[in-house]
Amino acid sequence: MEERVDTPSQSLRAETGEPHGIAFGRVIVSLRRWWRQIVIEIDQSEVIARRREEAYLSPRYMFMTAMSGGIAVLGLLLSSPAVVIGAMLLSPLMGPIIGLGFALAIGDYEWLRKSAKALVAGSLMAILLCALIVFLSPIQTVTSEIASRTRPNLFDLLVALFSALAGAYAMIRGKEGAIVGVAIATALMPPLAVVGYGMATFNGTVFWGSLLLFVTNAITIALTAMVMARLYGFRADLTQRQTMLQNLAVTMVFIALAVPLAYSLIQIGREANGARLVRGELQGLFDPRSRLSQVDIDWRAEPVTIDATVLTPKLEAEAEARGQRALSARLEKPVELRINQYLVGTGAQAAESAQLAAAQAQREAAENAKASALSRELALVAGVSEDEVTLDRGKRRAIVRARPLPGAQLASYRALERRIAADAPDWTVVLQPPAGPLPSVAFADGKPSSEGVAALELIAWASERAGRPVVLVGPGEQTSAANEWLLEKGIDAATESGPAPLRARWADTSD
Repeated sequence: MEERVDTPSQSLRAETGEPHGIAFGRVIVSLRRWWRQIVIEIDQSEVIARRREEAYLSPRYMFMTAMSGGIAVLGLLLSSPAVVIGAMLLSPLMGPIIGLGFALAIGDYEWLRKSAKALVAGSLMAILLCALIVFLSPIQTVTSEIASRTRPNLFDLLVALFSALAGAYAMIRGKEGAIVGVAIATALMPPLAVVGYGMATFNGTVFWGSLLLFVTNAITIALTAMVMARLYGFRADLTQRQTMLQNLAVTMVFIALAVPLAYSLIQIGREANGARLVRGELQGLFDPRSRLSQVDIDWRAEPVTIDATVLTPKLEAEAEARGQRALSARLEKPVELRINQYLVGTGAQAAESAQLAAAQAQREAAENAKASALSRELALVAGVSEDEVTLDRGKRRAIVRARPLPGAQLASYRALERRIAADAPDWTVVLQPPAGPLPSVAFADGKPSSEGVAALELIAWASERAGRPVVLVGPGEQTSAANEWLLEKGIDAATESGPAPLRARWADTSD
């Protein structure tokens, strides 16, 4: 007698009593019903009204754009990430770009025209102002902050895409606290400032590279906002054919952007592989006991320029000529090679000791420079002098107490601390904020909602950084739940009864 073995589809039919296709169809129907319910909850008129308000040309918009551009170009010339971050936070360019997306989604071409006008006017003013500042500046060198915005690649497109998804979601769902992070991630103003730098210095590579980065960010944000708005039920009175044509145009634009950016990413990968090949060839020119101390390659030069420093126990008179011929053949392009040879001894130990000593000195110099740069960044962000920044080099801990900055909220200080900490991962960065207003805590079904949890995290961070207790004021069940959550984070808050919503305030010294 043969044993019967059921296939997965037979098992599914046995469990549900219906064919697999019908069961799958029911899941799809349920998901659509669930999504329709979410879309119904969106107050489209309110969302559109807020987006219109931020998308139009106004004196405030032009003033904030000018201030953001000025701060950005000064931060780029000083190679100060903290100053550049401040420009990102001030920039109002996100408003008209998101407005373009929503206008496309609902087919409001008057809104589209006004958003485009605001974006073009703000961008041109920022570029011209930055060009004027650079033209008048005695410092016009290409800093690392400028150079990093001249070679956009596919990863920059993906950053803009994910940031736009987060930003559009936050605007539609009314969670606009996340816009601070989105503004930093997409970095709309710094590329414009670099465009102005390229114009003032007549540097076409810098000008066109940074302009491509800005256009990539702007178009990606606008089109992604349009797709998200459509997904959440914002509709235009378009025929099916018109909708298909619009979707096709969006797809083609993304492809048109992705192709050159993908090529740029491939080129960067090729240069990394080429650098490994160069180091291998150079090492083969010398005694096995020698060490390559430094190799600098300029891939954009014609011919490609390579500068190398070698610590060797035996000098090689023909090294440059042999290396130049070999590298030209391997790279399949003209190469100009310069090698600085240093005789360090007759044994491998001598060469190794010299290299270790040089490396240690470079490491110490780099650490000191990094600590000084971190101190300057914290001082600029906190609005204080460098003397007020405490650096514990042994424990690698940096602490500063910030002064109240106009328009800055607790979330802004926390975002700045995270950004500076990300640039110095081997340091513990503590930015102590001023005692500003604490956020209220939203609840849903007796528990802190997602927005409430975010508010509690901000309260816990502010209390820990400021070293001050807080008081929770609200209904008894809510204050108990919030206090329990804070206790898990090591924050012991006082509680007071009061009406909903739950509020938090700083405790008095007598509390």
